[in-house]
Amino acid sequence: MKEIGINTEYITLGQFLKLSDCISTGGHAKFFLQESTVIINGEADNRRGRKLYAGDKVEVEGCGVFTVGKA
Repeated sequence: MKEIGINTEYITLGQFLKLSDCISTGGHAKFFLQESTVIINGEADNRRGRKLYAGDKVEVEGCGVFTVGKA
């Protein structure tokens, strides 16, 4: 499980996918989320604007399992 550190209160799912190297640009987020399963704290979610906070666990199909942490 990899930890992705953030310097702000929260990060959006779209930004998170880019930081975690699951997508190459933020523009790919919409299409990636339509085709892939993302589980946040045990619940499926595909909203690229979903806010992620420190302590959240994110499972991305084909990419891995991550936690959000404070940088």
